[in-house]
Amino acid sequence: MAANQALRQLVPPSLSAKVEGSFAYLTVRDRLPTILTRVIDTIHRNKNKFFEEFGEEGVQAEKRTIGFLSKLRNELLTDKPVLVLCDGLEDTDSWNQYLQRQQRLLGERDPVSWFKSPWLYIECYMYRRIQEAIWLNPPISDFDVFNESKTQSFFESQQAVISLCTYLQGFNRNMDDLSETQLMEQFHKLLQVSLWGNRCDLSISAGMENSQKASPIDSLSDLKSFILVDDSNMVWSALTSAQRPGEDGKTTPGRVDIVLDNAGFELVTDLVLANFLVSAGLAREVRFHGKSIPWFVSDVTAHDFQWTIRQTLAANHKWMSKSGVQWQSFVREGVWSYHDHPFWTMPHEYCDMAGDAPDLYATLQGADLILFKGDLNYRKLTGDREWDHMVPFDRALRGFGPAPLCSLRTLKANIQVGLQPGQGENLNTQDPSWMTSGKYAVVQFSSPHREQ
Repeated sequence: MAANQALRQLVPPSLSAKVEGSFAYLTVRDRLPTILTRVIDTIHRNKNKFFEEFGEEGVQAEKRTIGFLSKLRNELLTDKPVLVLCDGLEDTDSWNQYLQRQQRLLGERDPVSWFKSPWLYIECYMYRRIQEAIWLNPPISDFDVFNESKTQSFFESQQAVISLCTYLQGFNRNMDDLSETQLMEQFHKLLQVSLWGNRCDLSISAGMENSQKASPIDSLSDLKSFILVDDSNMVWSALTSAQRPGEDGKTTPGRVDIVLDNAGFELVTDLVLANFLVSAGLAREVRFHGKSIPWFVSDVTAHDFQWTIRQTLAANHKWMSKSGVQWQSFVREGVWSYHDHPFWTMPHEYCDMAGDAPDLYATLQGADLILFKGDLNYRKLTGDREWDHMVPFDRALRGFGPAPLCSLRTLKANIQVGLQPGQGENLNTQDPSWMTSGKYAVVQFSSPHREQ
């Protein structure tokens, strides 16, 4: 017990907007109000649509929702206390309990507020309040305020999607002829494509256009030097060691879970990687985990997942359409499946998952490898804290390890662990914005069987 308390005392504080000039401060002061303004504008621009669908009731709902969101924006800008949620959704009580937890940590000194509280909590809270504003105003309560920007991002990345699907179908035709070394090379390539797909993040650009134009395969060699930590070989070993001999003497591959980040081009890169894993016999099943509500502008929901497969299937391009046919059949056969859980849209660090969402933790324990995509997942994996850059990734996870896991992330928040001595200092000198520009990336692996 004493050892656990000592370990907790060693945990650094949460990143927070309390620190003026920090990335968290600038995000809360500038980027979050900009996103809220865009949400208000989107709802207003859909006024005619709401009238056509719901008549005057739809127009009144639009006005009330804008009123809710304008009030929210004012609360943020003036650092008002964080309010309890009152929409009665399945996660409302959990959110309000989390607010009480934050208040206990602060003590009686100050109320929990936008600039004084952990950045991770505040940012998640804003998106949850957007959902509350929509939900409390039927009949527009299932409107996805971010759908237009996600759709636009997908179509603006068409050339890159076509290029990737053409590449996928090319090696699918020759899969049986590939040696293990060639398979491993293809795996490394597609893992990197999925990694760099994470740059297409609409929350970091406050909803501005942020799509993929260039051929992703052609860009890989130029990007290699920007991967600060590359544990790809460990990921390959985890995949191959998960293969178990079956009764017929053939090996059965394991299950891979992918915790998704952004819709649009990034989701396509994840689907291509998942297609390769199944076709190459590296996974028997892939489970995708996404969000149950619209989240962080561009995060994947069940609708986005299904829509992307349908769009790919219906594309007027042979190899893109063929990829869509393959993906739809994977879903129909149960080889691929989509899952969401309220925990993914909570502000909790993942080291809390076993206690706060034991059902989800147990589900992840059934995987042989979990790929966590993107920056928000990395922040939750490491607790979004002021870790020293040289703290090992395993230690920053603070006991979270339902299965071997890998973070694929381009850096868009000022947190990074697992670097070599001097690496962070050198980067600070060469490129002061290295942690927030999306220019650099990591492939970081951890296994619950390794030393923590």
